[in-house]
Amino acid sequence: MAATSSVRTAFRCSECGWQASKWVGRCGECQAWGTVAEAGPPGGRSLRSGPVSGAARPMTEVDLARAEADPTGLGELDRVLGGGLVPGGVVLLAGEPGVGKSTLTLQVVASAAARGARALYVTGEESVEQVRARAERVGAVTDEVYLAAEGEVSAVVAHAEAVDPRLLVVDSVQTMTSAGVDGVVSGTAQVRQAATELIRLAKQRDMACILVGHVTKDGAIAGPRTLEHLVDVVLTFEGDRHARLRMVRAVKNRYGPTDEVGCFELGEDGLTGMPDPSGLFVTDRSAPVPGTCLTVALEGRRPLLSEIQALVVHATSTTAPRRTTSGLDSARIAMVLAVIERGESVPMARYDSYVATVGGARLVEPAADLAVALAVRGSVLDLAVPLGWVAFGEVGLAGDVRRVPGMRQRVAEAARLGMTDVLLPRPQARELGEAAIRVHPVDNVPQALRIIPWQGPDVILPRERSAGPRALVAVPDP
Repeated sequence: MAATSSVRTAFRCSECGWQASKWVGRCGECQAWGTVAEAGPPGGRSLRSGPVSGAARPMTEVDLARAEADPTGLGELDRVLGGGLVPGGVVLLAGEPGVGKSTLTLQVVASAAARGARALYVTGEESVEQVRARAERVGAVTDEVYLAAEGEVSAVVAHAEAVDPRLLVVDSVQTMTSAGVDGVVSGTAQVRQAATELIRLAKQRDMACILVGHVTKDGAIAGPRTLEHLVDVVLTFEGDRHARLRMVRAVKNRYGPTDEVGCFELGEDGLTGMPDPSGLFVTDRSAPVPGTCLTVALEGRRPLLSEIQALVVHATSTTAPRRTTSGLDSARIAMVLAVIERGESVPMARYDSYVATVGGARLVEPAADLAVALAVRGSVLDLAVPLGWVAFGEVGLAGDVRRVPGMRQRVAEAARLGMTDVLLPRPQARELGEAAIRVHPVDNVPQALRIIPWQGPDVILPRERSAGPRALVAVPDP
């Protein structure tokens, strides 16, 4: 009997790199369909030495000066990057179409040119005339910024050798192709190979590189998942196109923190950093309004005063009430409504509920639960939380108010902005110590509803209940 050959063909997933000994239609790691392809026989067990790029050195002899970050000139972006762009570092900036990625990168290269650093801006989606027109609008026209419209990586390498920039911007990496790889433009193989060659170029020439990336309809970065592993920094650029606020978040950062958020205001003349954006998320009022409550959210390390609005009206459908949210997690809103129905005997199935934030803020952390409960309850009662009150705390299914992170920062931010009273979980009130604001510790949602000195034209006292939605809870004397 002939001996069976020991050489076996391996199959590899183009998305995550998972390997299998036989072909399968679905990747066993990332569950993607149609991404497993033949990768050739696996390598043998013996290894040979090969050429090295440089001799290994003791750690104490490595010069840290080459790893120092250069500020971009945009303070909010530097906050997220950890000081600026590192020479040889590659940043992947992803965001939805129209959010302002190209505007941001144009301002970055213009700021670098103003400091004497030559920059190369390569566009694969527009002509150089279109880029120049946008640069005119944001005031980013300078002789030290070179423009090129290319779609081939080898052409980008040629431009980099001719211009010798300190900063390279490629807009976008999904439009780049490599002649050595088969596949369509924006395909998995082309994007991975183009990104690999651009990263190698940045490392060899010791220049900072920003790769602009697209996102899918689900909000994930388009292309192979290995793209995020190859680069040094992954930034997401977020914002509602109907609002002025734009936020930059770090998903991955080898040179700095990943819990910082940069805030920008998008205007006709470009992006402007907002060191104190709390005013965007709060409505300026002279009198309290039913169905509103203030909270302090943590965006990374930054506390932001935000307003939550709720409108509860009689249901327009006899089958199922409407539950509409904007800027909030719909699952958590449904949970808070269930807690109110159970704990306060409010038949929420008879009401349509609309809960939203102000100014396009996105509050997905559980710390906003208590403020949501107060806003919803105030809308049902047609009573208002007094001006100067804020609330934060996670609400459990039993109606209890739980601890939240960053309590000291939240309370300090509320006091700085002139708030007078705060509702917070009782365990954290004991840990807080003295504060420049009146602290009202609570154990559960019903207790918070009793503590609030509700305001309205006809506040219902405990002895004056009548039929209707207003009589569902007793409201104490202010």
